[in-house]
Amino acid sequence: MSSSPMTLTLIGGPTVLIEFGGLRLLTDPTFDPPGLYRETPVRFEKTSGPALSREQIGRLHAVLLSHDQHLDNLDSSGRAMLPSVGTTYTTQAGAQRLGGNALGLAPFETATLEDGNGDRLLITATPARHGPVGIEPISGDVVGFALGRDKPGDLLYVTGDTVWYDGTAEVARLFSPKVVLLFTGAAEPRGRFHMTMGSEDALEAAHAFPEATLVAAHNEGWVHFRESAEQLTQVFAQFGLAHRLAPFDKGKPLTIDIAR
Repeated sequence: MSSSPMTLTLIGGPTVLIEFGGLRLLTDPTFDPPGLYRETPVRFEKTSGPALSREQIGRLHAVLLSHDQHLDNLDSSGRAMLPSVGTTYTTQAGAQRLGGNALGLAPFETATLEDGNGDRLLITATPARHGPVGIEPISGDVVGFALGRDKPGDLLYVTGDTVWYDGTAEVARLFSPKVVLLFTGAAEPRGRFHMTMGSEDALEAAHAFPEATLVAAHNEGWVHFRESAEQLTQVFAQFGLAHRLAPFDKGKPLTIDIAR
């Protein structure tokens, strides 16, 4: 059985460099330095900067942008870099706001990314709900992404900013990714309710994707996160699932062999 390596590098927050074959993609680009960016209606305060600069990352074929309306998923530096990439895949509403190279995808709509040298990926948007039931008028539209090599969703699932709900469970019923990139942190920017996955949601994902390697991001760098990567690791250990969660340290490439 042949295998191909996929390399994931956590830049910081939700920003992850994905390298597979000759293709290089980046999730939710955030490169601004730490600081207080806004007080109201939600306090956005960044506590740590990126492990790598935009210049150090180099050429990118695409950005997977879960949503454009929140500073911790698309900051000023991230927004400025979008014209330099091939395609920015995002929500349909976000593509209308961004213009340029942005391509809006509805949940379960698929586009093909090619580099001109024979490498290609199938990019499928996946449903996401950025908080509890009824949050949509506040949070706006969000999507995740399922990447496929031979068929949609057979490589990598990027949850985007979401909790575990019927939409993410449908992704598990339809796709069998080798790797699941969870946006975690149990974010609470607006009150005592989670806008992103906490440990309970991550445990649901572990059972829904029993064969996948799990990687957790978007759990540091901002004051509104309530659960760290270390705390998530402790919970998985308590449930006997420590082996399912791959260590993911900022700036250190994680290479995973993807068997056919």
